Amino acid sequence: MTANAYENRVENQWCPGCPNFGILTALKGALTALDLPPNRVCLVSGIGQAAKLPHYLGAHVFNGLHGRALPAATGIHVANPALTTIVTSGDGCLYGEGGNHFLHTLRRNPDITVISHDNQIYALTKGQASPMTRRGERTRLQFDGVEVDPSQMLATAIVHGCTFVARGFAGDLSGLTAILEQAIAHRGMSVVDVIQPCITWGNHPVEWYRERVVAIPEDHDPTNRHAAIEWALEAPDRFPVGVLYRLPPQETFAASYRERMGEGPLFRLPALDRSVMETHIDRLTIASAEGGGP
Repeated sequence: MTANAYENRVENQWCPGCPNFGILTALKGALTALDLPPNRVCLVSGIGQAAKLPHYLGAHVFNGLHGRALPAATGIHVANPALTTIVTSGDGCLYGEGGNHFLHTLRRNPDITVISHDNQIYALTKGQASPMTRRGERTRLQFDGVEVDPSQMLATAIVHGCTFVARGFAGDLSGLTAILEQAIAHRGMSVVDVIQPCITWGNHPVEWYRERVVAIPEDHDPTNRHAAIEWALEAPDRFPVGVLYRLPPQETFAASYRERMGEGPLFRLPALDRSVMETHIDRLTIASAEGGGP
């Protein structure tokens, strides 16, 4: 596998110099290092600037509604676990509109990788505060400054038992590539929050972030839950990058269901006979009309 296998010659709509390009390059490098062919990868996103990333890679793509990437990705994982399913979207999409889905996906532990482009704003809609925006930050909508503290989504992921939690920085290509490679290879749900400064609508330049990005010490034990939460909670004053939390592989969502059914994943089942389905629907309709149930 080479990175050229993932080339997709479409017009890129990101701002020139956007750190999103760093995430795209790192993801391409991780997929190449793992020797994953494009037809074995499915990229899922919602709406936003970050959510455009799947368009720029030559692989399977599901681009859905704002905040709804995680349920779609869970369904893809259930239907075809042979695919490597990767969600890549923004902090507003995943943590704001998709916050409820995020919580319940953590509980289910599907074998998917979730990559959040965390620029602490809504960039596509011109810079409003997101759940990750620092208290006091002035935006194009919060004129007097954000009045609440930002969400702590990595700590939330750890508390909910996510088996791989990490933070990366779009300005560190080698470090981010290594983190993404580990996350994708991990069996179970992986969450990688990537600090991605917005150079157009953000309040701080890239250098401001570089001064606050710190490497998690090599002697950190990623199985230590309390230590991992402490590292996660240092944001937004500074951004510890690396693997915060990692557990041995756990049973993934729908694995036990497939074992009980004994028929394998959904994509291997024969197509349903349309006439049989129509007859079944007609019977349900008659039963409902006669008061026999829905």
